[in-house]
Amino acid sequence: MANEEITLTFREAMNELSAIVEALESNTLELEESLVKYERGVALLRYLKSSLADAQQKVEVLMGELDTNIDDTQTDTELSKA
Repeated sequence: MANEEITLTFREAMNELSAIVEALESNTLELEESLVKYERGVALLRYLKSSLADAQQKVEVLMGELDTNIDDTQTDTELSKA
C-alpha cells in the first residue's frame, strides 16, 4: 500500500482522509485496522501536500505571467502617450 498511486481528486482524497481521522479518533478499531488506516492516511496526506504544492507553483507562474503582461501593457501605454 505504501507505493500505491492515488488517483482521487483533491476533494475525494480530503474526504477519505477526514473519514480515516474520524475512524482513528473513535478508538473502536482493532490495532491492525488502525495501522492500515494510518498508513493510508499518511499516503493521502503526502498526495494532498504534493497537490497543494503543484497548485501553488502554477499560481505563482500565472501571477508572474500576469505581472509581466501588466508591465508590458503599461510600457506600451506609456510609449504611445509619448
